[in-house]
Amino acid sequence: MVSPVDLVQRITAVPTILKVITETTGLRLSLISHVTDSEWTCCAVNDQLDFGLEVGGQLELATTLCSEVRLAEKPIVISYASKDPVYATHPTPKLYNFESYISVPIYLANGTYFGNVCALDANPIDLTEPKTLAMFKLFAELVGLQLDAEARHDVTSTALVDANAIAEVREQFVAVLGHDLRSPLSTIALGAELLHSGELTDRAKKTVARIANSAERATHLVNDVLDLARTRLGGGIPVAPELVVDVEAVLRPIIGELASQHATRAIEVVSRCEGPVRADPLRLTQLLQNLLGNALVHSPSNAFVRVTFATTTSHFELSVSNGGPPIPPALVARMFEPYQRGTSAKPGGLGLGLYIAAQIVRSHRGTIDITSNNQGTTITCLLPRS
Repeated sequence: MVSPVDLVQRITAVPTILKVITETTGLRLSLISHVTDSEWTCCAVNDQLDFGLEVGGQLELATTLCSEVRLAEKPIVISYASKDPVYATHPTPKLYNFESYISVPIYLANGTYFGNVCALDANPIDLTEPKTLAMFKLFAELVGLQLDAEARHDVTSTALVDANAIAEVREQFVAVLGHDLRSPLSTIALGAELLHSGELTDRAKKTVARIANSAERATHLVNDVLDLARTRLGGGIPVAPELVVDVEAVLRPIIGELASQHATRAIEVVSRCEGPVRADPLRLTQLLQNLLGNALVHSPSNAFVRVTFATTTSHFELSVSNGGPPIPPALVARMFEPYQRGTSAKPGGLGLGLYIAAQIVRSHRGTIDITSNNQGTTITCLLPRS
């Protein structure tokens, strides 16, 4: 990892900036510092005052005014320290023997504080002219932008080493799933639908139904693996948010579909929804399908299953609860990892359902949580409404 000193040293404009500060203001020591909550480090310096500070040199943080700039998040400007009502009795001007001083904070693009553009002199110099402070702020902004550019350059350079190979693997993997697997499955499903519409014996109808169900399960598995590939190789599950006026109407059919597949189970629905939700409706149905399917498969046949929809001012809540013995804490901690399958899971699953559910929630900038005790197990998803 490149040090803050090296990052500043890479910026070719820094020596010119410090020279302009000195020639414009008369402040004979100008510098750029990196300041943390425990250290003050000089990253660049133009010393015409024989102050003795060099690049990489450090001062005790508590003795500097930069620490006060960091905490106050605003510049400090002193024209005549020994006559200043605030700094006349302050120990720092006396310690470092200066009368005039100016320090402006440097922020990165994400708002992170980096350090300061500073200048000082042993003689009093009038720094009250608004253009002086404006110049320092401009230079601080310029340095912050260049620091961001240098940091991005390092990250990009490292990533490009393997980018071509990763991209090739991703494209091949997605192509296999998207064409070589999903296309024949679609053909099988369509063929089963056409056969089912014709005149068949009862035995043939059952066979066709099994073909259709198998094709649907296989398609679901392929889609799960495709989503896993996207999260591992492509940076997350893509979502296309839109304004869903009636989110319950979008999700109710999934409950009906799963209820028909688990005819002996009763699914309770609790709804406290009011107003629209901005989300991807297809991903919402996938989210509920994964959560509710998981609850039905992993709970005893006589246990309750409950789906709750609710809205608050800021969030949409989707939770699925089921009865049964509590999940061991060690397993709870891994529930949203891929390939996690409970001992009660039916054959045919990959253990990706909850992992993909968590990724869908994450792509909506929401949160997902699980609680499990003697009263049952509940998975709760909170998605921002806007």
